[in-house]
Amino acid sequence: MSAVLDSSGTVDLTDARAHPAHAAAHGATVTAPGASAVAPARRQRSRPATRRQPWGVGLVASLAWGGAGVLTVYWPNLERGFTDWPYTQEAGWCFVGVGVLLAVLAFVAPFSGRAGAAVLRPLRPAGAWLVAIALGLGLWELLTAKLGRLPSPFFAPPTALAEVYLDDWKRLGESTWNSARLLAIGVGWGGLVGFLVGVSIGWSRAIGYWVHPVIRFLGPVPASALLPLAFFAFPSSYAAAVFLIALATGFPVAVLTWSGVASVNRNYYDVARTLGASEAFLVLRVAIPAALPQVFVGLFMGLGAAFSILVTAEMMGVKSGLGWYLTWAQGWASYSNMYAALILMAILCSGIITLLFLLRDRVLSWQKGTVKW
Repeated sequence: MSAVLDSSGTVDLTDARAHPAHAAAHGATVTAPGASAVAPARRQRSRPATRRQPWGVGLVASLAWGGAGVLTVYWPNLERGFTDWPYTQEAGWCFVGVGVLLAVLAFVAPFSGRAGAAVLRPLRPAGAWLVAIALGLGLWELLTAKLGRLPSPFFAPPTALAEVYLDDWKRLGESTWNSARLLAIGVGWGGLVGFLVGVSIGWSRAIGYWVHPVIRFLGPVPASALLPLAFFAFPSSYAAAVFLIALATGFPVAVLTWSGVASVNRNYYDVARTLGASEAFLVLRVAIPAALPQVFVGLFMGLGAAFSILVTAEMMGVKSGLGWYLTWAQGWASYSNMYAALILMAILCSGIITLLFLLRDRVLSWQKGTVKW
């Protein structure tokens, strides 16, 4: 058996001893036995990628916002019930202005170089949501102020929310600030105590022997069930609210921190002890860094529970905050104020979770992007 070099420059490897280097020296192409001879590959011309029209989604969003604005301005409000919804004209023209702005961005920004690309970059992923929000606002306005399918005052049009934010911004701002401060104090204390308890239980069997049964017994009890006891035991309703928020936060943080410390690979400790590490070094530089992903999961869980306790505590005893504002609005049957406060609650909670995710991505840089919010 031998390697045959034909006139086309192709080597047929009929001999297993034929080396590719021999064929390469003669400028030939190597083929396997039984395979057809292949001519030298030709460069394939790449077809130009189909360019998506930059104004597609932007044009649809522009038409949606413009349609919502025209509906708000020119469709008269319902004749019965509430007909004097304020800021109707102003809100409608704002919708039209958003539509015009989106149209300008859709047609001008793609041809404006880097500046236009920088403007469009954050808007492209939100294109479908821009359309959905405009359609939702238009449908909301149609079912409330225009057709009355959703009876007033239980359901107010979006223009009524604009009235609340413009006319009652001072009280809403103070309530939002007080809620954020109370939440920060409670979550801070609860997260700190839960973290220390979790590390202690995960590291020391003696501490775990005494603390673990207490956590198993009191941890699953909802913090809201302890409202009467907390208001009796603490000197002020504000201190009781801080305690309840800390309790709701501390339980998941303690359990998940304990789980993270207990699940650290023992080989890490053995290697560190071999290199002369002390007990403090093992806790601070081995156990805690390895448990940090679990700690942040506990903080996320505790934050949701703390926010529900925050609203309940403010409704029951604290004379400030968004929970208090909700109770006040319900007492006066001012449902538009209630909806405005609920939207601020959602923004506040989502904003705090976003900040916590940014902190997580910075501390756990090797896990950045694994969990998104």
